[in-house]
Amino acid sequence: MTTSMVDVKDSAAAPAVHTSNDEERLKEFVERILTVAKNGGATAAEVTAGDDVGLDVKMREGDLDTVEFSRDRGFDITVYRGKRRGNASTTDTRDESIQEAVGAALAIAEHTEEDSYSGLADPDLLAVDFPDLDLYRCDPMDVEELKTAAGTAESIALDFDPKIYRSDGARASVSSNCVAYGNSLGFLHAYRSSNSSLYADVIAKSSNGMQRAAWFTMARQRSELDSPELVGTKAAENAIRKLDPRPIPTGEYPVLFDQTVAMGLILHLLNALSGRPQYLRSTYLLESLEKQVATTGVSLKEYPFIHGAMGSRAYDSEGVATSEKYFIENGIAKNYLLSSYSGRKLGMPSTGNAAGVCNLTVESEKLPLEEVLHQMGRGLVVNSLMGQGVNILTGDYSRGASGYWVENGEYAHAADELTIAGKLDEMYKNMVAFGDDVEIRRNIRTGSILISNMTVAAI
Repeated sequence: MTTSMVDVKDSAAAPAVHTSNDEERLKEFVERILTVAKNGGATAAEVTAGDDVGLDVKMREGDLDTVEFSRDRGFDITVYRGKRRGNASTTDTRDESIQEAVGAALAIAEHTEEDSYSGLADPDLLAVDFPDLDLYRCDPMDVEELKTAAGTAESIALDFDPKIYRSDGARASVSSNCVAYGNSLGFLHAYRSSNSSLYADVIAKSSNGMQRAAWFTMARQRSELDSPELVGTKAAENAIRKLDPRPIPTGEYPVLFDQTVAMGLILHLLNALSGRPQYLRSTYLLESLEKQVATTGVSLKEYPFIHGAMGSRAYDSEGVATSEKYFIENGIAKNYLLSSYSGRKLGMPSTGNAAGVCNLTVESEKLPLEEVLHQMGRGLVVNSLMGQGVNILTGDYSRGASGYWVENGEYAHAADELTIAGKLDEMYKNMVAFGDDVEIRRNIRTGSILISNMTVAAI
């Protein structure tokens, strides 16, 4: 990675965005590397190459804190000598570096053990259609525009309430990305994507101490972001709501995972259904296809072809075509998440998920958050989680948490220094309500999720 600081007055520092010519050059670059690998004795090879450009502006307390321009270039190559595999990567794209990286990968392959499951993807599964998914809407890399957006978000947060003590910074960024993938089976494709984001982080203060909170927005282009005013307001509201936490009695309560942490809850379920834990027999959902793994009122389906969405793509990191599919349908497991390798280990084809899921969507009956809280009645809303206490093998779940306490369906007070615990299998089968506050900024699309019963205890 190459990172350099640039002067905000240096307009020449703002690079041109990527064009279709960059895609063609990157494909030629991949072809050149594949040729070197073949000439070096590889029986098969695959290459991913990328060129990423970004500009990030940070404001703090009304002043410009940093302006950072970054450009990352490089490639990753995997070679095969029969069933022996070697891998190398570099950020140096000179011809001599290509030779060195390919040579290193070939040398590694020479000394690794044979693995009958390794190799390139099944040729019949490789993508042949490449629809325009509208992933590239790159904004100008304009320091002043980013400075204005970050400064507005910060000032709105600081002026929101006297309890807002200070800012820990607001950032606005834009990035332009071009990536190409090719392999010795003849697959070769490149595409561009873009990303704009805005983030505000503030500290609230009362006589009982200080609390920190943030809010962010992210999209393919700036016009699709939440307004700076909304970002600043949400950050301030979140910080103030965390002030003056009060203890709650240890017990069994309904727990609502709000939209900012519900994604992680779904991710644990997807991990348990992934190929590697399945073939290693290290998941509580071992051999779970066509079995109930969640409440009957929920389905998990991926949609790879949503135009402009953050998780859209036509193929995975192995070139395997993506497709709409259920992983869970009405609570029943329908598919594992498989790469070529994990699929071969399980005697199944790849599902096109070597790079994870694509716009994984939680499908259920959705209620306004106020109705979800009313259904909860008395319990804990979690908006922050800490620790790594999730065991996919046993299904045990125990994590540090904070959020706020609800009485009679309404906010009562902040609560922190808590532990929430349960069994994953019971938690997913006891999901009883889903909020309509669906998070679309990331690759897993879900709103708040209410679990009917978990153990809540003070740390």
